[in-house]
Amino acid sequence: MGEAGQRGRLFGTDGVRGVAGHELTASLALDLSVAAATVLADTGDAGGTPVAVVGRDPRASGEFLEAAVVAGLASAGVGVLRLGVIPTPGVAYLTEALGAAFGVVISASHNPAQDNGIKFFGPGGVKLPDAVEDEIEDRLGWPPKVTSFGRVSDAAAEQERYLDHLLATLPGDPGRALAGLRVVADCAHGAAYRLAPQALRRAGAEVIAIGAEPDGLNINDGFGSTCLDTLAAAVVEHGADAGVAYDGDADRCLAVDADGQPLDGDQILALLATELQAAGRLTRDAVVVTVMSNQGFHVAMRDAGITVIETPVGDKHVSAVMRDGGYSLGGEQSGHIILIEHATTGDGILTSLQLLSAVHRRGMPMAAAAAMMRKYPQVLVNVPGDASRLGPLVDAAVVRAQTQLGGNGRVLVRPSGTEPAIRLMVQAADAGLAEQVIGQLAAEVRLALVGQ
Repeated sequence: MGEAGQRGRLFGTDGVRGVAGHELTASLALDLSVAAATVLADTGDAGGTPVAVVGRDPRASGEFLEAAVVAGLASAGVGVLRLGVIPTPGVAYLTEALGAAFGVVISASHNPAQDNGIKFFGPGGVKLPDAVEDEIEDRLGWPPKVTSFGRVSDAAAEQERYLDHLLATLPGDPGRALAGLRVVADCAHGAAYRLAPQALRRAGAEVIAIGAEPDGLNINDGFGSTCLDTLAAAVVEHGADAGVAYDGDADRCLAVDADGQPLDGDQILALLATELQAAGRLTRDAVVVTVMSNQGFHVAMRDAGITVIETPVGDKHVSAVMRDGGYSLGGEQSGHIILIEHATTGDGILTSLQLLSAVHRRGMPMAAAAAMMRKYPQVLVNVPGDASRLGPLVDAAVVRAQTQLGGNGRVLVRPSGTEPAIRLMVQAADAGLAEQVIGQLAAEVRLALVGQ
């Protein structure tokens, strides 16, 4: 029996994460890669050596964790192509483009520098189902059974293949798609620090890059999609037409207009959905989002004749529904935008190129794109407690809250995925009403938990 039977589930909503050197140690990284090799490597009929691609963000801890992952894979008979510092979606793309058995990313996304993580892409560059992650955990601690070792090669030059792919998604002449635009790109001192400015410049934009000097310790520190104030100030200072911000591993993108006003993932999705619809490329005239999407998004899509399909929170769920249903567009408020025609997972650089080229083709400022969707005020409250005790009393409280909103708002009650708490969300056209409804709802949930 492996180690997984003696611990809680390692895999969270997006791989295995923890403080580097503490929860996420070199030995755990090695064991995970050996287990993943056992589960994911497929030599096929030809009996050749399976190959994995490995990439990381620029965190200092990524260096020793990458070494451990590479050692584990090679010891288990898997050849390794080391991509170096590269956005997570770049690893996903190259997993498919290079015909690799699987891909490995060492990153903790938008988390602070002391954290790190390991996640895997299966064949074709898709995220793993929970059942496959569970199988990897079950294999932890099992010795590899191999007759030969994998070889390790540096493959950083393959990043150019990914960059070419991104530019090829632009309509018309890719080198003129953003001509005349001045754009600030906030790279969060993360994985996109080189490729994002290069992509935007090759598309014709004048680019002011910030958050593009990673030192291994400054990732996401005051820069990136979780800190849009920095981007907003830079856009105003440089008189830019717009700004785009990525997170540490660049699978997200958010934006600001020329006045520094932010656009979230829902607003970006609203524009891209209407663009794809107009081009006849929005499959079934539908878009896939999570239950956290803003009510204003639902209203805008209804007015545009676009169906909205909801999933649980997490881009993994969005991508799974998109693949199963054949949908072309989906995403989250956080800026995970999936354009399945071009990518298997959220891709921040791809999103920024598509967003900027869309507003440029329409001859509209970014502020006009934001105005395509009216954002409803949203209020969030956490109620400590055991979510398994939610029952009929809470269901009744939700019904009462929805009645108060009169069909012009949203109510969501869901368990937290990271702590013993229940997360409440209320959206309404009027901010005061949203505060009033969530206050009453939170009080009723607390009473229900105490009474059960």
